[in-house]
Amino acid sequence: MKSTTGSHTGTGTWLVQRATAVVLALALPLLATYFLAALPLDSAGWQALFAPPWLRVLMLLTAAALALHAWVGVRDICMDYVHPAGLRLALYLAAIAMLAGSVAWLAVILFDAALGRAA
Repeated sequence: MKSTTGSHTGTGTWLVQRATAVVLALALPLLATYFLAALPLDSAGWQALFAPPWLRVLMLLTAAALALHAWVGVRDICMDYVHPAGLRLALYLAAIAMLAGSVAWLAVILFDAALGRAA
């Protein structure tokens, strides 16, 4: 019978971190170039900058990839260096809440105006 723990348990998380690194390596220069080319000076310019739906989707996917990339790193650091199980669980939950909350907050910021609910 095969054990549920043992070798190759980290391969999936390693692949996730590498895949998110590729997404970030492709998306961040594209976003930086787009923002540096526009550099709006007023509020209307910033609103126009974020008007294209593809930009909002790309930014949200990039933020989700960054959060997932960070989660894998935080998880590995906690597994290696935080030995009390209760403290490790508390740190996991705090990291998940912060990362998921940040991505959700960005989604609200990016898509609230598009749905007509902005002030």
